[in-house]
Amino acid sequence: MNLGVSEKNTFVHSGVISKITGDSVIVSLEQNVHCESCRAKSACGISESNTKDIEIINSNDSFSINEHVKVVLKKALGLKAVFWAYVFPFILMFSTLLIASSFLKEWMAGILSLGILLPYYITLYFLKNTLKSAFKISILKT
Repeated sequence: MNLGVSEKNTFVHSGVISKITGDSVIVSLEQNVHCESCRAKSACGISESNTKDIEIINSNDSFSINEHVKVVLKKALGLKAVFWAYVFPFILMFSTLLIASSFLKEWMAGILSLGILLPYYITLYFLKNTLKSAFKISILKT
């Protein structure tokens, strides 16, 4: 099994199909010995445990359970996901804190800056189907 960079802008992970429901395929990504030497392991998240399950929307190919596959992820998609999950909420929270601290007491500004994250993550939850189509992960038969 191979984990590595097949092209400059993509990551390829080996996995096994563990579940198929409708047009979605659940792939269990296998731990790989190459994780220790990979430069992107801190951004990848695959190296943190033995297996990870990932849901992939698939409408083209037919797969079977326990079939070995390759999961292809574009590097830009990972960076975009990190931005929307971590960087933008931090900027939103910090901006709210700076603006609110000029009008409110410190503790109120702090609570407001933390509270602004609740509608943000609720909005992300309701946009999950849109985000799934935007963050498309490919699956290939081996």
